[in-house]
Amino acid sequence: MNIPGIRLLALCFVLAVPAVVGKAQGAEVKSIAILVPEQATDFGWNQQGVDSAKAAATQTGVAVTVAQGLGYGDVRPTLRELAEDGVGLMIAHASGYNTAAPEIAEELKVPVAIVDRPDSLKPGLVADYTLSGHEGAYLAGRMAAKVSRTGTVGIVVSGEPPSWNAQSSGFAQGVRAEKPGMKIVYAVIGPAAYSDAAGGQRVTASVIAAGADVIFGQGNGSSFGMLQAVETTKAVDGGKVLFIDVIGDKTPVDKGFLLTSVLWDLTPVYAAMIEDLRGGSFGTKHYKIQLADDSLRLLRTKNVPEDVWASVMKIRDDVIAGRIKVDATFDAAAVRALMSDTGGAVPR
Repeated sequence: MNIPGIRLLALCFVLAVPAVVGKAQGAEVKSIAILVPEQATDFGWNQQGVDSAKAAATQTGVAVTVAQGLGYGDVRPTLRELAEDGVGLMIAHASGYNTAAPEIAEELKVPVAIVDRPDSLKPGLVADYTLSGHEGAYLAGRMAAKVSRTGTVGIVVSGEPPSWNAQSSGFAQGVRAEKPGMKIVYAVIGPAAYSDAAGGQRVTASVIAAGADVIFGQGNGSSFGMLQAVETTKAVDGGKVLFIDVIGDKTPVDKGFLLTSVLWDLTPVYAAMIEDLRGGSFGTKHYKIQLADDSLRLLRTKNVPEDVWASVMKIRDDVIAGRIKVDATFDAAAVRALMSDTGGAVPR
């Protein structure tokens, strides 16, 4: 298969045999595809999605095709060609694809999985996996408040999709639970600035200048700019600024400024989708990542003191046991109000 302008990695791709038979009664799934907007080298959203799709394919015994670097524009031609080539499930791993993918699913009757549209479920055809890392972000907030010297922490986001909003709210709840009077500075790079590394660096530097010595960054490619700002900008007290990442592990490119990351493992989610297709329940349920099975967890680095790590792990146990309740707030306006309640600002 040759799709101009994108790089496709095909693993044992099956072209001759249709991959889905009898969707409503259960399907024979032989191959899947995952579509991502950026290259799968960001140690984050794109890479974690691709790596998890490969792992889920191995686990469930199907072939996988990876379409990466597609950008955030119209992916209908790619979706259509993958569907026509016999893929049994297309995972549209970007919120910008959540309109095109259901359209192609309807047109060609090939199941798709999308994000940020939990209201769009359609049995046998469309599933949504708007995942929330809010409980992991809560733990990161508790940790940030424990290690902050200036009494101010920052949240920098590359947009305000539901997944980012839920984590921002969880982080704020964690900070507030640890130190109620701590200031949170909340900044948005742009409406969909996921790959804007320059913007990430500029906005993060401004948040540091506002007093933050710990930055919680959510950004895909823009997170590299956030990390660069942390590496090159001193806190207002002249000390080191620490960075909290999301979804992936940037340890291989870290220069000593990474505090932790709210890690996501999407393998169980994608594997469940494949099994749901086979069992006839695809498109009838929502999927989640959670602390209890480590599909959601914190990364431990050398910047986390032993006593802080031990304390946060005890808090984790309390969250899992239900002794601590962490709310997931998906609405951007509500998240901004929460930041205001904690004494923060929303620079633009």
